[in-house]
Amino acid sequence: MKNIQQVTDTIVQQGILPLYFNTDETISVEVLKAIYKAGIKAVEYTHRGDTALNNFKALVKLRNLEMPGLLIGIGTIKNLNQAKEYLEAGADFIISPGFVLEIASYTLSNDIFYGPGCMTPSDIIAAENAGIRFIKLFPGNILGIEFLNSIKDIFPNLLFMPTGGVDATKESIEAWYKAGVCAVGMGSKLISKIVMDQKEYQSIENNTTAVLHLIQTIKNK
Repeated sequence: MKNIQQVTDTIVQQGILPLYFNTDETISVEVLKAIYKAGIKAVEYTHRGDTALNNFKALVKLRNLEMPGLLIGIGTIKNLNQAKEYLEAGADFIISPGFVLEIASYTLSNDIFYGPGCMTPSDIIAAENAGIRFIKLFPGNILGIEFLNSIKDIFPNLLFMPTGGVDATKESIEAWYKAGVCAVGMGSKLISKIVMDQKEYQSIENNTTAVLHLIQTIKNK
């Protein structure tokens, strides 16, 4: 397992954290293959529904066999029991839709990356005071770029990543980066349910490659 700094560095260097879920194990596996081929080194699978844990185990098994260097995290984790279950299954990092103190305490004491979702300055302060340094701004589509512009100077030691509200366009990604994000979380705007259900894996690979290239171009300006 990678430590907090190694996971942070991987996500920041990549500049994007793709996230997805599909009830079907085979589709979940094929999507992982597609984004790995595109160059993804860290991905978030989301804990939604009864098949999530078994699907996640299949992804970890595939990674261990064929995908050296890939970090697989789990998202939508809301309590410590869920976090421990996925860590036992091989999760490299934990992401939440909100800030959960017991998860923060456990992960920090074990040098495991935890990215909590925060929506208010109070959320961010609570996370920062607990020792968290990487904040998922969620939902990004509701908060918007102006929110980050307004609060980032108050939190000079934190890294911010919006999830939700980030389009796979130069305008959208560049605007977020200008506001000071370290990466962008992208779900359905990158890996849509329609594309997954239609098994358009080449399209997922192509789109991911394009977004990775776009982000590196923006970061190198």
